[in-house]
Amino acid sequence: MQFGFSNRAVGNVARSATFLAAVGVLCLGALPQAAWAANPDKAPAQDMVDSGTFGVFINAHRIATETFSIHQSGAGSSVTSEFKAEAGTDRAVQTSEWQIAANGDLRKYEWKEASPGQAQAVVLPSQEFLIEKFRNNPQEKEQEQPFMMPASTSLLDDYFFVQREVLAWKFLATSCKQQDGLQCPLKQWVPFGALNPHARASLQVSVRFAGREKVSIRGAERELNRLDLKSESGEWALWLDDQYKLQRILVPGDNTEVLRD
Repeated sequence: MQFGFSNRAVGNVARSATFLAAVGVLCLGALPQAAWAANPDKAPAQDMVDSGTFGVFINAHRIATETFSIHQSGAGSSVTSEFKAEAGTDRAVQTSEWQIAANGDLRKYEWKEASPGQAQAVVLPSQEFLIEKFRNNPQEKEQEQPFMMPASTSLLDDYFFVQREVLAWKFLATSCKQQDGLQCPLKQWVPFGALNPHARASLQVSVRFAGREKVSIRGAERELNRLDLKSESGEWALWLDDQYKLQRILVPGDNTEVLRD
C-alpha cells in the first residue's frame, strides 16, 4: 500500500546517555546491567519513555493512524508500532518491533504485514554486517539479503513515524549541548546513514536544527523546536515540544501532515 509519498527518515537511539537523561528520553550506552546479567531469567523493569498515536493526513483527510510505544530498561530499549489505514483505503495493517541493546546497537528488528498481505521481515546483526531475512507470505521460502552496515546503523522503515522521533533524539544527543537550555548549531546539516528494511535499501539522510517556531496545531498556536530532514525523497519538517516529543511532521511535496493525537 502506498499513499503517494515515500516515508523515508531514519531512526536509531543515541549513545550519549548523559544528554538523553537530561532531556528525558532513551538513556542508552551507560545503563547498569550487572543485576540483569547476574539473573537473566528475571526480566528487567521497563520504563515508558513515550507512547501515543499519530494521525496521518493527506490533503487534510485522515487516512491512517499509528499507535506506538517506547520502553527502556537496563538491558536496552524497545520501539513498537502498529500502522492502520482508515476506512475507505486498502485497510493496511502493519506492525514493527525494534529491539535495541543498551549500547545503542541493533539487537533485532521485526516487521510484519497483517493486511492485506502477510509479508514479513527480520533484521539481525551478523559480525560486521546486517542481515535481513524476508518472505512475502509465511508459506514462502525465506530469503536473505546482507548489508555492509554495522549494528549501530540507524534504521528506517516505511509508515512508522515514531522512528522519526527517535532520529530527532539521536540528532539532539549527538549534535547539541545541554547548557543553559538546549544549544544546537543553527541550520547545519548533519548526515546519517540508514537502512530501510521494508524497501530493503540503504540511504543517506541529513538533519538540521531550524530554531524555535510558532506553529498552529488544531487551532492552537504553540512554540516548538523545528528540525528539518532531507533525503533523496525530499524534505520534511518536524516539530518537537520542550519535552522533545514529536508533535507534527509536514511533507509539503506530498500534501501530507502527521499530528500527535
